[in-house]
Amino acid sequence: MAVYTRLGAEEMSAIIETFDVGVLISAKGIAEGVSNSNWLIETQQGEQARRFILTVYESRTDISDLPFFLDLLDHLAARDCPVPRTMHDRGGASHRFIGEGENRKALALIEFLPGVSVSEPTPAQARAVGAALAQIHLASADFEKSRINSLDLPAWQQLLGDCTREGLESIDPDLGALVERELAGLAGQWPSDLPSGVIHADLFTDNVLMLGSKVTGLIDFYFACTDLLAYDVVVTHAAWCFSNDGTQFRPELSRALIQGYEAVRPLSDAERAALPILARGAAIRFLATRAYDWLNTPEDALVTPKDPMAFARRLEFYADPANSGIFAA
Repeated sequence: MAVYTRLGAEEMSAIIETFDVGVLISAKGIAEGVSNSNWLIETQQGEQARRFILTVYESRTDISDLPFFLDLLDHLAARDCPVPRTMHDRGGASHRFIGEGENRKALALIEFLPGVSVSEPTPAQARAVGAALAQIHLASADFEKSRINSLDLPAWQQLLGDCTREGLESIDPDLGALVERELAGLAGQWPSDLPSGVIHADLFTDNVLMLGSKVTGLIDFYFACTDLLAYDVVVTHAAWCFSNDGTQFRPELSRALIQGYEAVRPLSDAERAALPILARGAAIRFLATRAYDWLNTPEDALVTPKDPMAFARRLEFYADPANSGIFAA
Protein backbone atom coordinates (compact mmCIF):
# COMPACT_ATOMS: atom_id res chain seq x y z
CA MET A 1 0.00 0.00 0.00
CA ALA A 2 1.61 3.25 -1.11
CA VAL A 3 0.35 5.38 1.75
CA TYR A 4 3.24 5.95 4.14
CA THR A 5 1.97 9.21 5.65
CA ARG A 6 -1.24 8.96 7.69
CA LEU A 7 -3.69 11.86 7.55
CA GLY A 8 -6.79 12.09 9.75
CA ALA A 9 -10.14 13.34 8.46
CA GLU A 10 -9.77 16.81 9.99
CA GLU A 11 -6.23 17.22 8.69
CA MET A 12 -7.25 16.07 5.21
CA SER A 13 -10.20 18.50 5.18
CA ALA A 14 -7.91 21.35 6.25
CA ILE A 15 -5.49 20.54 3.43
CA ILE A 16 -8.22 20.51 0.79
CA GLU A 17 -9.60 23.78 2.17
CA THR A 18 -6.34 25.51 1.19
CA PHE A 19 -7.23 24.84 -2.46
CA ASP A 20 -10.22 26.38 -4.22
CA VAL A 21 -11.65 23.01 -5.26
CA GLY A 22 -14.75 22.69 -3.09
CA VAL A 23 -15.57 20.70 0.04
CA LEU A 24 -13.91 17.34 0.73
CA ILE A 25 -16.34 14.44 0.26
CA SER A 26 -13.99 11.46 0.40
CA ALA A 27 -10.31 10.48 0.38
CA LYS A 28 -9.22 6.97 -0.56
CA GLY A 29 -5.65 5.71 -0.34
CA ILE A 30 -4.18 4.44 -3.61
CA ALA A 31 -2.20 1.20 -3.49
CA GLU A 32 -0.27 1.74 -6.74
CA GLY A 33 3.11 3.43 -6.69
CA VAL A 34 6.13 2.82 -4.50
CA SER A 35 7.71 6.18 -3.69
CA ASN A 36 5.02 8.55 -2.42
CA SER A 37 1.71 8.54 -0.53
CA ASN A 38 -1.33 9.02 -2.77
CA TRP A 39 -5.06 9.48 -2.30
CA LEU A 40 -8.00 9.77 -4.66
CA ILE A 41 -9.83 12.90 -3.52
CA GLU A 42 -13.48 13.68 -4.24
CA THR A 43 -14.90 17.15 -3.61
CA GLN A 44 -18.17 18.98 -4.18
CA GLN A 45 -18.01 22.50 -5.56
CA GLY A 46 -21.50 23.90 -6.00
CA GLU A 47 -23.32 21.45 -8.25
CA GLN A 48 -20.07 19.98 -9.57
CA ALA A 49 -18.42 16.82 -8.25
CA ARG A 50 -14.65 16.90 -8.80
CA ARG A 51 -11.81 14.39 -8.45
CA PHE A 52 -8.10 14.89 -7.81
CA ILE A 53 -4.97 13.00 -6.78
CA LEU A 54 -3.32 14.20 -3.58
CA THR A 55 0.35 13.26 -3.30
CA VAL A 56 2.54 13.57 -0.23
CA TYR A 57 6.18 13.32 -1.26
CA GLU A 58 8.24 10.91 0.79
CA SER A 59 11.99 10.73 1.27
CA ARG A 60 12.85 9.49 -2.23
CA THR A 61 11.66 12.72 -3.86
CA ASP A 62 13.98 15.73 -3.73
CA ILE A 63 11.70 18.61 -2.81
CA SER A 64 13.89 21.05 -4.72
CA ASP A 65 12.82 19.24 -7.91
CA LEU A 66 9.09 19.83 -7.37
CA PRO A 67 8.91 23.19 -9.20
CA PHE A 68 10.36 21.47 -12.27
CA PHE A 69 7.91 18.54 -12.14
CA LEU A 70 4.79 20.57 -11.36
CA ASP A 71 5.53 23.51 -13.65
CA LEU A 72 6.20 21.02 -16.45
CA LEU A 73 2.71 19.58 -16.02
CA ASP A 74 1.17 23.05 -16.28
CA HIS A 75 3.32 23.86 -19.31
CA LEU A 76 2.31 20.69 -21.16
CA ALA A 77 -1.36 20.90 -20.19
CA ALA A 78 -1.51 24.46 -21.52
CA ARG A 79 -0.33 23.08 -24.87
CA ASP A 80 -3.12 20.48 -24.99
CA CYS A 81 -0.93 17.52 -24.08
CA PRO A 82 -2.76 14.71 -22.24
CA VAL A 83 -1.25 15.43 -18.82
CA PRO A 84 -2.90 16.43 -15.53
CA ARG A 85 -2.78 20.03 -14.37
CA THR A 86 -1.37 21.03 -11.00
CA MET A 87 -4.01 22.59 -8.78
CA HIS A 88 -2.46 25.69 -7.21
CA ASP A 89 -3.54 26.69 -3.72
CA ARG A 90 -5.39 29.89 -2.88
CA GLY A 91 -2.06 31.72 -2.68
CA GLY A 92 -0.96 30.50 -6.10
CA ALA A 93 1.58 27.92 -4.89
CA SER A 94 1.93 24.63 -6.77
CA HIS A 95 2.80 22.71 -3.59
CA ARG A 96 2.45 23.06 0.17
CA PHE A 97 4.04 21.57 3.28
CA ILE A 98 2.74 19.62 6.23
CA GLY A 99 4.49 18.62 9.44
CA GLU A 100 7.45 20.15 11.23
CA GLY A 101 11.16 19.45 11.47
CA GLU A 102 12.13 15.97 10.33
CA ASN A 103 8.47 15.21 9.63
CA ARG A 104 8.03 18.14 7.23
CA LYS A 105 6.83 16.92 3.84
CA ALA A 106 5.61 18.53 0.63
CA LEU A 107 2.27 17.79 -0.98
CA ALA A 108 0.54 18.64 -4.25
CA LEU A 109 -2.97 18.31 -5.61
CA ILE A 110 -3.14 17.08 -9.20
CA GLU A 111 -6.04 16.96 -11.62
CA PHE A 112 -7.64 13.50 -11.95
CA LEU A 113 -7.82 12.23 -15.53
CA PRO A 114 -10.13 9.46 -16.81
CA GLY A 115 -8.79 6.24 -18.28
CA VAL A 116 -7.17 2.97 -17.31
CA SER A 117 -3.71 1.49 -17.68
CA VAL A 118 -3.54 -1.42 -20.12
CA SER A 119 -1.77 -4.68 -19.34
CA GLU A 120 -1.87 -6.17 -22.85
CA PRO A 121 -1.46 -3.25 -25.27
CA THR A 122 -2.58 -3.44 -28.88
CA PRO A 123 -0.67 -1.97 -31.84
CA ALA A 124 -3.22 0.87 -32.01
CA GLN A 125 -2.56 1.69 -28.36
CA ALA A 126 1.22 1.52 -28.84
CA ARG A 127 0.92 3.85 -31.84
CA ALA A 128 -1.09 6.33 -29.77
CA VAL A 129 1.49 6.24 -26.98
CA GLY A 130 4.32 6.89 -29.44
CA ALA A 131 2.44 9.89 -30.80
CA ALA A 132 1.72 11.22 -27.28
CA LEU A 133 5.39 10.90 -26.35
CA ALA A 134 6.43 12.87 -29.43
CA GLN A 135 3.79 15.47 -28.59
CA ILE A 136 5.29 16.17 -25.16
CA HIS A 137 8.79 16.30 -26.66
CA LEU A 138 7.69 19.04 -29.07
CA ALA A 139 5.54 20.87 -26.52
CA SER A 140 8.33 21.06 -23.94
CA ALA A 141 10.84 22.59 -26.37
CA ASP A 142 10.18 26.07 -24.93
CA PHE A 143 9.95 24.97 -21.29
CA GLU A 144 12.44 27.19 -19.49
CA LYS A 145 13.40 24.89 -16.62
CA SER A 146 15.81 21.97 -16.86
CA ARG A 147 16.78 19.08 -14.62
CA ILE A 148 19.84 16.85 -14.80
CA ASN A 149 19.11 13.15 -15.28
CA SER A 150 20.01 11.66 -11.90
CA LEU A 151 19.78 8.14 -13.36
CA ASP A 152 22.27 8.45 -16.21
CA LEU A 153 25.21 6.22 -17.17
CA PRO A 154 27.41 7.19 -14.18
CA ALA A 155 24.48 6.45 -11.86
CA TRP A 156 24.00 3.00 -13.43
CA GLN A 157 27.69 2.31 -12.92
CA GLN A 158 27.44 3.38 -9.28
CA LEU A 159 24.30 1.36 -8.54
CA LEU A 160 25.62 -1.80 -10.18
CA GLY A 161 28.99 -1.34 -8.51
CA ASP A 162 27.21 -1.12 -5.16
CA CYS A 163 25.41 -4.37 -5.98
CA THR A 164 28.82 -6.08 -6.40
CA ARG A 165 29.43 -8.87 -8.85
CA GLU A 166 28.77 -11.42 -6.11
CA GLY A 167 25.42 -9.82 -5.38
CA LEU A 168 24.43 -9.77 -9.04
CA GLU A 169 25.38 -13.42 -9.41
CA SER A 170 23.18 -14.27 -6.41
CA ILE A 171 20.28 -13.03 -8.57
CA ASP A 172 21.46 -15.03 -11.60
CA PRO A 173 24.83 -16.74 -12.18
CA ASP A 174 25.31 -15.00 -15.55
CA LEU A 175 24.21 -11.51 -14.51
CA GLY A 176 27.58 -10.26 -13.32
CA ALA A 177 29.28 -11.01 -16.64
CA LEU A 178 26.40 -9.48 -18.62
CA VAL A 179 26.53 -6.26 -16.61
CA GLU A 180 30.32 -5.98 -16.82
CA ARG A 181 30.29 -6.46 -20.60
CA GLU A 182 27.42 -4.07 -21.25
CA LEU A 183 28.63 -1.28 -19.00
CA ALA A 184 31.99 -1.32 -20.77
CA GLY A 185 30.27 -1.16 -24.16
CA LEU A 186 27.94 1.67 -23.16
CA ALA A 187 30.76 3.75 -21.71
CA GLY A 188 32.58 3.65 -25.03
CA GLN A 189 29.61 4.19 -27.37
CA TRP A 190 27.07 6.40 -25.57
CA PRO A 191 26.12 9.32 -27.85
CA SER A 192 26.15 12.92 -26.69
CA ASP A 193 25.38 14.97 -29.80
CA LEU A 194 21.73 14.02 -30.44
CA PRO A 195 18.70 16.30 -29.98
CA SER A 196 17.86 16.74 -26.31
CA GLY A 197 15.02 18.21 -24.31
CA VAL A 198 12.63 17.33 -21.52
CA ILE A 199 11.86 13.61 -21.37
CA HIS A 200 9.45 11.56 -19.26
CA ALA A 201 12.04 8.78 -18.70
CA ASP A 202 9.58 6.32 -17.13
CA LEU A 203 6.68 5.85 -19.55
CA PHE A 204 5.61 2.34 -18.55
CA THR A 205 2.09 1.12 -19.20
CA ASP A 206 1.02 2.03 -15.65
CA ASN A 207 2.00 5.64 -16.32
CA VAL A 208 -0.36 5.92 -19.29
CA LEU A 209 -4.15 6.20 -19.02
CA MET A 210 -6.21 5.12 -22.02
CA LEU A 211 -9.80 4.86 -23.17
CA GLY A 212 -9.76 2.35 -25.99
CA SER A 213 -6.94 3.44 -28.30
CA LYS A 214 -6.93 7.05 -27.09
CA VAL A 215 -4.35 8.32 -24.63
CA THR A 216 -6.20 10.29 -21.96
CA GLY A 217 -3.31 10.81 -19.57
CA LEU A 218 0.45 10.61 -19.22
CA ILE A 219 1.19 10.65 -15.50
CA ASP A 220 3.97 10.32 -12.90
CA PHE A 221 6.58 12.70 -14.29
CA TYR A 222 8.81 12.28 -11.22
CA PHE A 223 11.75 10.95 -13.25
CA ALA A 224 11.37 13.65 -15.91
CA CYS A 225 14.62 15.38 -16.79
CA THR A 226 16.60 16.93 -19.61
CA ASP A 227 18.26 14.29 -21.78
CA LEU A 228 18.31 12.76 -25.26
CA LEU A 229 14.85 12.60 -26.82
CA ALA A 230 15.68 9.33 -28.58
CA TYR A 231 16.58 7.80 -25.23
CA ASP A 232 13.01 8.47 -24.07
CA VAL A 233 11.77 6.64 -27.18
CA VAL A 234 13.67 3.48 -26.29
CA VAL A 235 12.74 3.65 -22.59
CA THR A 236 9.13 3.57 -23.77
CA HIS A 237 9.99 0.85 -26.30
CA ALA A 238 11.50 -1.35 -23.60
CA ALA A 239 8.46 -0.77 -21.39
CA TRP A 240 5.79 -1.47 -24.02
CA CYS A 241 7.17 -3.93 -26.55
CA PHE A 242 7.97 -6.98 -24.39
CA SER A 243 6.11 -9.30 -22.09
CA ASN A 244 6.46 -8.24 -18.46
CA ASP A 245 9.14 -10.85 -17.80
CA GLY A 246 11.11 -9.84 -20.91
CA THR A 247 10.96 -13.27 -22.51
CA GLN A 248 8.82 -12.25 -25.49
CA PHE A 249 9.41 -9.37 -27.89
CA ARG A 250 6.34 -8.09 -29.73
CA PRO A 251 7.45 -6.71 -33.11
CA GLU A 252 3.98 -5.44 -34.00
CA LEU A 253 4.03 -3.16 -30.95
CA SER A 254 7.56 -2.03 -31.77
CA ARG A 255 6.61 -0.99 -35.30
CA ALA A 256 3.45 0.75 -34.15
CA LEU A 257 5.13 2.70 -31.36
CA ILE A 258 7.93 4.01 -33.60
CA GLN A 259 5.46 4.82 -36.40
CA GLY A 260 3.25 6.72 -33.96
CA TYR A 261 6.20 8.72 -32.68
CA GLU A 262 7.49 9.59 -36.14
CA ALA A 263 4.05 10.64 -37.34
CA VAL A 264 4.46 13.58 -34.95
CA ARG A 265 8.25 13.99 -34.66
CA PRO A 266 10.39 12.16 -37.25
CA LEU A 267 13.68 10.79 -35.95
CA SER A 268 16.86 12.06 -37.55
CA ASP A 269 19.20 9.59 -39.24
CA ALA A 270 21.64 10.00 -36.37
CA GLU A 271 18.93 9.30 -33.79
CA ARG A 272 17.76 6.18 -35.60
CA ALA A 273 21.32 4.89 -35.90
CA ALA A 274 21.77 5.38 -32.15
CA LEU A 275 18.57 3.57 -31.09
CA PRO A 276 20.22 0.13 -30.59
CA ILE A 277 22.86 1.44 -28.15
CA LEU A 278 20.33 3.71 -26.45
CA ALA A 279 17.99 0.74 -26.02
CA ARG A 280 20.75 -1.22 -24.30
CA GLY A 281 21.16 1.76 -21.98
CA ALA A 282 17.44 1.90 -21.25
CA ALA A 283 17.46 -1.79 -20.35
CA ILE A 284 20.47 -1.50 -18.06
CA ARG A 285 19.00 1.60 -16.37
CA PHE A 286 16.01 -0.41 -15.10
CA LEU A 287 18.14 -3.49 -14.50
CA ALA A 288 20.37 -1.34 -12.25
CA THR A 289 17.62 0.12 -10.08
CA ARG A 290 15.78 -3.19 -9.85
CA ALA A 291 18.93 -5.12 -8.94
CA TYR A 292 19.83 -2.57 -6.27
CA ASP A 293 16.33 -2.74 -4.78
CA TRP A 294 16.31 -6.55 -5.04
CA LEU A 295 19.47 -6.77 -2.97
CA ASN A 296 18.78 -3.95 -0.51
CA THR A 297 15.03 -3.91 0.22
CA PRO A 298 14.36 -5.29 3.74
CA GLU A 299 12.28 -8.46 3.85
CA ASP A 300 9.60 -6.74 5.94
CA ALA A 301 9.28 -3.75 3.59
CA LEU A 302 5.82 -2.76 2.33
CA VAL A 303 7.03 -2.81 -1.27
CA THR A 304 7.96 -5.99 -3.14
CA PRO A 305 11.02 -5.40 -5.35
CA LYS A 306 10.60 -6.03 -9.07
CA ASP A 307 12.53 -8.77 -10.86
CA PRO A 308 15.73 -7.34 -12.39
CA MET A 309 15.99 -10.29 -14.79
CA ALA A 310 13.02 -8.95 -16.77
CA PHE A 311 15.34 -6.19 -17.96
CA ALA A 312 18.41 -8.39 -18.17
CA ARG A 313 16.48 -10.34 -20.82
CA ARG A 314 15.61 -7.11 -22.64
CA LEU A 315 19.27 -6.13 -22.49
CA GLU A 316 20.36 -9.42 -24.02
CA PHE A 317 17.77 -9.00 -26.77
CA TYR A 318 18.90 -5.48 -27.66
CA ALA A 319 22.57 -6.50 -27.54
CA ASP A 320 22.08 -9.45 -29.93
CA PRO A 321 23.28 -8.43 -33.44
CA ALA A 322 20.50 -10.59 -34.92
CA ASN A 323 17.98 -8.06 -33.56
CA SER A 324 19.75 -4.93 -34.81
CA GLY A 325 17.13 -4.36 -37.53
CA ILE A 326 14.13 -3.84 -35.26
CA PHE A 327 14.50 -0.05 -35.42
CA ALA A 328 14.96 0.16 -39.19
CA ALA A 329 12.66 2.58 -41.02
